[in-house]
Amino acid sequence: MKASYKKYVLKFKRPSGTSRGVMTEKETWFLILKEGDRYGIGECGLLKGLSIDESVNYEKTLFWVCQNITLGEQLLLSKTVDYPSIQFGIEQAFLSLKSPNPFELFPSDFCQKEEPIAINGLIWMGAEQFMLEQITQKLEEGFSCLKLKIGAIDFETECAILHSIRKEFPSTAIELRVDANGAFTVKSALDKLKRLAEYELHSIEQPIKPNNWQSMAELCRVSPLPIALDEELIGIKSVTKKRELLQTILPQFIILKPSLVGGYKNSLEWTRLAEKMNIGWWITSALESNIGLNAIAQWTATLDNDMPQGLGTGGLFTNNFDSPLAVKHGKLYYRKGLSWPVDLIEDLCT
Repeated sequence: MKASYKKYVLKFKRPSGTSRGVMTEKETWFLILKEGDRYGIGECGLLKGLSIDESVNYEKTLFWVCQNITLGEQLLLSKTVDYPSIQFGIEQAFLSLKSPNPFELFPSDFCQKEEPIAINGLIWMGAEQFMLEQITQKLEEGFSCLKLKIGAIDFETECAILHSIRKEFPSTAIELRVDANGAFTVKSALDKLKRLAEYELHSIEQPIKPNNWQSMAELCRVSPLPIALDEELIGIKSVTKKRELLQTILPQFIILKPSLVGGYKNSLEWTRLAEKMNIGWWITSALESNIGLNAIAQWTATLDNDMPQGLGTGGLFTNNFDSPLAVKHGKLYYRKGLSWPVDLIEDLCT
C-alpha cells in the first residue's frame, strides 16, 4: 500500500461571515491510498480558527501518516489523537479503499434508493439586506428549517430579521435555528436568550465561548431557549472527559462535526453518551468539499436520526468537485444517475 496527500483551497462564491470573521477561502487536504489498481480517498477538513489541529506540524503529521501507512488504520488513529481532522481523513481513506466504489462508503437507501436526508438551509451573517435575500432564496428552494448565523451584526437588527420571518412563517411552518458561535458574553447571554425565545426558535448553538462549563451549565438550566453545544466538544478526547462534560452542562442538544471531533468513532462516542442522558444531537459538516461532505452524509444516513442535519454546504464554493450530491426541496440526495468525474482521481493522485 502507498499513500500520498494533497492540499486543496476551496474558494467561496461570496464572502461568508460568522462571529469569528469573514471567510473567502477554506484550506483542505486529501489523503490518497493506493493498493494495486484500487484507491481510497479521505478528506482532512482542517478549519482554521476552529480546529484544534491547526499547527505548523499539520503537514508534517500528514507526511508521517503517509510514510507509516502500513501500520494500519487503528494504530494510525491512536497516533493522531491531536489531529482530529486527520483521524477523519484516515477513516474515510481506508473505508474508500475497501469499497467496490471508492465514493460509496456506507451502503444505505441514501445511495442505493435515493432516499434523501432532511437538512437545514444555512443563512450567513452580513448586512440585513443580504441576510434577507438568503432567507428568501432558501424559502423559495423549499427549506422548512433555516439556521441563521448571528452575533456579528447589531443584535436588534438580528431580532428584527427573526421577527420579520415569524410574521410571515409561524413555527409550525418554518423551524428556525440560530448559531452564535460563542459571540455572547456570559453577562449578557441570558437576557439575549430570553429575547430570542420570543421568536419560537428550535435552539441556539454555542451562545457563549467554550470552556466555561459552569456558566454554560447554568444557562442550559435556566434558558427558555434550548441550547446546543458545538465548539464546546472540540478538543475533548477521552470518553471519560466527554461524559464529564455532558453530565456537568446537561445541554438540550449537541452538534457533531466529524472533522472537528475526530471522525466517525469519536462522534459515535458522543451520540451514545448523549442518548443515555436524553440529550438530542445532529450532524453538521465543517465546510468540507463534496468528498468530505459525501463521507459525512452517507454515514449520517445510517444513524436513524430524522432531525434536519447540517449538510447543505456543498454549493458554497466555486471550485468544488462535481458529485452525485444534490439539494432539492430542503433535502440532500445522492443521485444514482450522476457520477464523480473520472479526472478527479487523476488530479488528486498526481
